[in-house]
Amino acid sequence: MSRNRFVALVVALLGVLTFAQPAAAAQYVLTQAQFNQMFPSRNSFYTYSGLTSAMSSFGSFANQGSETVKRQELAAFLANVHHETGGLVHIVEQNTANYPHYCDWSQSYGCPAGQSAYYGRGPIQLSWNFNYKAAGDYIGQNLLGSPNLVATNATISWKTALWYWNTQNGPGTMTAHNAMVNQRGFGETIRSINGAIECNGGAPAAVANRVAKYQQFAGVFGVSPGGNLSC
Repeated sequence: MSRNRFVALVVALLGVLTFAQPAAAAQYVLTQAQFNQMFPSRNSFYTYSGLTSAMSSFGSFANQGSETVKRQELAAFLANVHHETGGLVHIVEQNTANYPHYCDWSQSYGCPAGQSAYYGRGPIQLSWNFNYKAAGDYIGQNLLGSPNLVATNATISWKTALWYWNTQNGPGTMTAHNAMVNQRGFGETIRSINGAIECNGGAPAAVANRVAKYQQFAGVFGVSPGGNLSC
């Protein structure tokens, strides 16, 4: 066999082997059309590009488990976001009476932006000075000193929501991300976000609203919502 024919044969075999390998797992990203369908009345602040840019910084989000699990996780995240913001309408917490209550002065760094500066902002309504500090450290932004970045920069805002979803247990026992990846059910994501108030019969209407949105969004992605929907 000539050298040229041998090289050609090796290249062909490598091509077959490469083709036979399973494609690397890819993060499931919703389309612009799906985003518009889910949030038809959203505030223009909450951009599709802001969300997809933020997702690129959280590689494990909607990127673990089967294709069904990936889609279920994205549906679960967006359903909770819908509930927290009234359909991506509200950028900041609507109950202004709560604003002074989110400063924990026991933290060594205190509340440099002011006693009333750490109220809910963004898709999961980030609140408390310690959450602004931790989220800011994680994403590389000084949110403790400039908390209003969460209400003025769409990508940063989405990143804080994904930070909470992927890294924080909240009042639950696991992150919302792990709840979906490990198939513990949508109800566990509610517990991780607001379980101390809503779960165990605390606010059944709120839980029902979250569940209904999750079921709707799972349908948009063409997957079953799975079990254990409530908390």
